[in-house]
Amino acid sequence: MDDAEIQASLDALTGLQPAPDVLSRRVGDESALVDLSTNRIFSLNPTGARLWELLQEGLEPAEAFVKMRAEFDVADRELSAEITSFCALLERERLVSRTGE
Repeated sequence: MDDAEIQASLDALTGLQPAPDVLSRRVGDESALVDLSTNRIFSLNPTGARLWELLQEGLEPAEAFVKMRAEFDVADRELSAEITSFCALLERERLVSRTGE
């Protein structure tokens, strides 16, 4: 995957924001999410916790990628894949929504 493909996969995630009925609590390097509409609890590893934190701050996934690339010792391709798959999971579980939905 080259830089253009990485950027395209991240740009496809534009507009994601945490759902209003999801609460989060950070514990050390990890976080727990609670979906108040379903009472389901999700445990996030350090990478997922950081991405969630950046989404809460209003950053787009592509902007979060840039910040996380400087914070984590991981290849761009791997980080992009992790962000893309994690965002897909968040959408599937309705923990995030797209701006305007």
